[in-house]
Amino acid sequence: MKKVMVFGTFDIFHPGHKNFLEQAREQGDYLIVVVARDKTVLFLKKYQTENNEDLRLKVIKNSVLADSVILGNKLNLKNKDNRQFDIIKEHQPDVICLGYDQKFFVDELRNSMKDIEIIKLRSYKPGIYKSSKLKK
Repeated sequence: MKKVMVFGTFDIFHPGHKNFLEQAREQGDYLIVVVARDKTVLFLKKYQTENNEDLRLKVIKNSVLADSVILGNKLNLKNKDNRQFDIIKEHQPDVICLGYDQKFFVDELRNSMKDIEIIKLRSYKPGIYKSSKLKK
């Protein structure tokens, strides 16, 4: 069984997110979605999400697009620990799919996870379906 893992905030779930998960599913047999923690989003993106992590997790679960939906690790980002990769080590995906606009931890991921195939997925109408645009 080929396991695929994706990461995202998934705030205001929209057709772009749906397309992202559908593309990721095409890369393997079992899709694991990791939903970012509220504190992680605040630290990295410098804003709070519209929906809290529990609601965002529930929305992805209810979409039935993933086989497993989990919250990301609680990170000590100020101390730059490497716990962000613990979830990868725990679930051992064969493939990690990144969104076209994902920028956080990408270089570290490529350098640390040499045995895992990393695929950047294509965008789906980014001028329309992007959470930051939909919030306006």
